[in-house]
Amino acid sequence: MFGDSPLGRPILGTVDTITDLSRASIRGFYQRRYRPEAMVISAAGNVDHDQVVRLVRRAFAGFIDADSEAHGPRAAKPVRRGEPGAAVVSRATEQAHVVLGVPGLVRSDPRRYALSVLSTALGGGMSSRLFQEVREKRGLAYSVYSYTQGYSDDGIFGVYAGCLPSKVDTVLDVCLTQLDEVAASGLSDDEIRRGKGQVRGATVLGQEDTGARMSRIAKSELHHDPLLAIDQILQRVDAVTSEDIRSVARDLLSAPKTLAVIGPFDETTTFAAVG
Repeated sequence: MFGDSPLGRPILGTVDTITDLSRASIRGFYQRRYRPEAMVISAAGNVDHDQVVRLVRRAFAGFIDADSEAHGPRAAKPVRRGEPGAAVVSRATEQAHVVLGVPGLVRSDPRRYALSVLSTALGGGMSSRLFQEVREKRGLAYSVYSYTQGYSDDGIFGVYAGCLPSKVDTVLDVCLTQLDEVAASGLSDDEIRRGKGQVRGATVLGQEDTGARMSRIAKSELHHDPLLAIDQILQRVDAVTSEDIRSVARDLLSAPKTLAVIGPFDETTTFAAVG
């Protein structure tokens, strides 16, 4: 989907790029990037703010330049997306792994709350539409769910399914039918209510751990996002309307799809559901 852009490249690199790394290049990268002015120090829990500041200043005393200015996040550049289509990776697996995706929303898009409710209702648990249609009613997949990921310059909405290799076309057909129906008609009031409840619950439970709170603060600082209180996030989730969901579903789910399949297939295999 992301083509030859940073988002489309392997996170770990390739055999060639890793093999070619030298000690000097790693050290140079560290010295250029791992600077106090480019860092965020985040703390959560039973801590004293002034004490944390003193400890940080003491730890970085030999590295902090009084004249240096903090760097903001690098400006986002338009992603060079690849052409929609299908990619098959041949592996001798008993189960086929299928991911169907469309471009999503950037992390700062205000519609992300509507998309979160949409994704949760569509494929976020055992009561979700995809789980019911694909697994419960038809027994086609061992696992099926939808997910979203927002980056500073692009995003993705995807559907994953793990199934028998012989069932891939049928699973894709059912998933695409459900995506088309939601793109055309949105979700029912009951689906929206359940989706909101799940998002609210996951948001609250996710902040019970101090490590999660620390990470949330750091991410907001790193991306220069406003640090919203949990109650503010819950209010924005509650404010999502059926029209909000219909609009984001229409914009995203009707887009040309990208398909990736891993399984015991020839890499020239085509699937009827996606051209």
